[in-house]
Amino acid sequence: MSVDPGSRSAVSFARAWLLAIRARTLLAAAGPVLVGTAAASSNGVARWGPACAALVGAILLQIGANLSNDVFDFLRGSDTDSRVGPIRVTSAGILTPRQMMLGMWVVFGASGLVGAYLTWVSGWLVMIIGIVSIGAAITYSAGPFAYGYRGMGDPAVFLFFGVVAVTGTYYVQAGTFHWLAGWASVPVGLLATAILTVNNLRDIETDRQADKLTLAVYIGVRGTKMEYVLLLLGAFAVPLAMWRLGVVGSAVLLSWVTIPYGVKLAVDVWSKQGADLNRVLAQTAQLGLMYALFFSVGLLL
Repeated sequence: MSVDPGSRSAVSFARAWLLAIRARTLLAAAGPVLVGTAAASSNGVARWGPACAALVGAILLQIGANLSNDVFDFLRGSDTDSRVGPIRVTSAGILTPRQMMLGMWVVFGASGLVGAYLTWVSGWLVMIIGIVSIGAAITYSAGPFAYGYRGMGDPAVFLFFGVVAVTGTYYVQAGTFHWLAGWASVPVGLLATAILTVNNLRDIETDRQADKLTLAVYIGVRGTKMEYVLLLLGAFAVPLAMWRLGVVGSAVLLSWVTIPYGVKLAVDVWSKQGADLNRVLAQTAQLGLMYALFFSVGLLL
């Protein structure tokens, strides 16, 4: 997707960066911190300073990942005029690759400052987690083994936006890991992966043409739609398993309040295609945040 060079001046500097950070996707960063903090609070180990810092750090990492993906997809030639997703500011010529790279490093630098505080209050393991997370964000689209181009994006999102984000949020408050946070990270990771699944479903054809071999390209349209449904089913099944296994009380089923919205999105994924999936992508992020809110309340109760 591109714009005429003469029209670039019509986009303000602030608007350009608002487009670049993909503000709608930032909802995905808040959910894991809410759930991790709820788990910590239910165990009586919540610390609001580290919790707030974890939220800021998670948002900065999400922004940095978005900027990295934007510029490195452009440099690899995978963003073309046939792309139907939201505008990418580098390929559109709104911001230069140099500006995007600078912005990316500024954001990751800011996340490093947050990480330094969390390391000070919670130990060196936090710094290691932060460095690995930044490396994963960059190498999704960059480097000789850009794993996002080799079908590894989905498990990586589950790991970093689910398991690492929730258990890491718990760790910076408690100073230790706990099985409750591990359980709670699973549905959060599944719903985060569902966001990527919609994105890759929409882009199957253009990704295939650009030799960007996402999992969606490997398993095809029907397989990707089925993956999305299974991710949602898994997210709603985990609270039931947690209750039946005695991990938590039945209040955790409060997360099921979001089932009707999930059903609507599953129907939309099967019935819509192309640019129409942009709305489904944004709504899947909304589902993830709503689920996290109700799931967190259930953990607290």
